[in-house]
Amino acid sequence: MSRSSEAAAMKRKRPNMDSPTQGLVDAERLVLDVVRSKKNLGVWVAEVKKEANLAPTIVDKSLTSLVKKKLIKQVVNIQNKGRKHYMAVEFEPSEDLTGGAWYSEGKLDKEFITVLRDTCLKVIEMMKVATAEGIHDFLKKRKVVECTSQQVAEILNSMVLDNAIIEVKSTGLGEYHSIAVGSVCYRSASGVALGTGPKTIGQMASIPCDLSDDATDQPSDAPEEPSDYNSDATD
Repeated sequence: MSRSSEAAAMKRKRPNMDSPTQGLVDAERLVLDVVRSKKNLGVWVAEVKKEANLAPTIVDKSLTSLVKKKLIKQVVNIQNKGRKHYMAVEFEPSEDLTGGAWYSEGKLDKEFITVLRDTCLKVIEMMKVATAEGIHDFLKKRKVVECTSQQVAEILNSMVLDNAIIEVKSTGLGEYHSIAVGSVCYRSASGVALGTGPKTIGQMASIPCDLSDDATDQPSDAPEEPSDYNSDATD
C-alpha cells in the first residue's frame, strides 16, 4: 500500500472528536444503546440493569454520566412516578408516558380542563345546540382557548357523563335546521325534560377528569350571540 493510501485509510478511521459519544467508556456505550433502543417509550432503571447485565453501581454511574453529557434525559412516567425513567435526548416521550394533552409535566392539568369545560358550556348555551366541530371552529376562530378537536370531543363526552350537557342527534328541524340530519350534537342539560327531544346517545369519555363540580357550574354571563353562529355550528 502506498503512503498516500495508508494516510487516507488512517484519516477514515480517525474518530470524530465532535461526536457527543466520543470518549464514552464501554459501560456507558452499552447503557446508552439500551436506552436508545426503547425510543420514545424510555426505560426503567431496573430494566437497564437487567438488559445491560452490568453491576448496579456501574449502571447508576453510567446513567448519571450520560445525563450530564446530555445524551439521555430523565422523564416522568405517569403510570409509575416513583420510578426513574430514562430516554435518549433525540426522542420525545410518548403519550403512554406523559398522559397526552391533558397532562403537563406529569400532572393532570386541572386548570386547563376546567377552562375548556366551562368555555364549551358557554358556547353551547349561546348556540342552543352545536356539534363538536362547530364548537371547535368557534374556539379556533375567536382564539378563546387553544385546543384540538379531539380535546373538545373528549371534554364534551365527559360533560355528557356528568349530566352537564346532553348528546343528541339532529332532526334537521327547528333549532337543528343548520345541522345535517343524524349528526351528533350537544345542548345544555338545564331545562330539558326527560323523554323529550331527540334520543340521547351518550358515550364513555376518555378524559381522566375528576372536576365535575367545577365543570357543572354554569356561567351567568354567556357571551353575546354572534350573527354568524349558525355557520360555526355546521359540520
